[in-house]
Amino acid sequence: MKVEVLPDSNAVARRAAAFIADAARAAVMERGRFVFAASGGRTPWVMLRALADELVPWEAVEIVQVDERVAPEGHPDRNLTHLRGSLAHAPLQSGQIHPMPVEAPDLDAAAREYAGTVDRLTAPSGQMDLVHLGLGPDGHTASLIPGAPELERRDKTVAVTGVYQGRRRMTLTFPVLDKARRILWVVTGADKRDMLRRLREGDATIPAGRVAPDVAVVMADRAAAG
Repeated sequence: MKVEVLPDSNAVARRAAAFIADAARAAVMERGRFVFAASGGRTPWVMLRALADELVPWEAVEIVQVDERVAPEGHPDRNLTHLRGSLAHAPLQSGQIHPMPVEAPDLDAAAREYAGTVDRLTAPSGQMDLVHLGLGPDGHTASLIPGAPELERRDKTVAVTGVYQGRRRMTLTFPVLDKARRILWVVTGADKRDMLRRLREGDATIPAGRVAPDVAVVMADRAAAG
């Protein structure tokens, strides 16, 4: 696991945007497509706004969600709302962003549907080119929460969780995260300091520590890095 420490959250966002753009150019050159999985969070929205100004082969980009809250379309709780807003100035077609179908009446069926979307986009290797992850103060990542049964799911690549912080969630699971070609952790804020230390140590007692570290890059601000 490579770790880069930047002065503050804005510097992390800019550096992460440049990293994603570089990964996109390399993937398109090698394989003709860039499949990118995005998480939510304040710094990531700044990161994505910066990404919209980077030199990216946007016509070959496919964006999937790492996780999503079960809430109506356009709701401020939805990661999708901020994802679309942050990339509003990027020359993306609407079909290049693939929303998790959390408005469906049957969420388990919707999770299976989204797993099929991911499978189609990543065929034949099943690998996403880059997965962006965040780190919670409790050690969660994506919507993989300490103690949740989804931590043990190896038969599903997309799962539906119980209520966490007021909302049920849909989330990618470890099997698909661990197949990614690259993992980009974006970690900012002093409240993440202990969990970042445990992530770097590979502490598997927290969900984030169970993500394969071999292809991971961490971009953290000084507050998080201590």
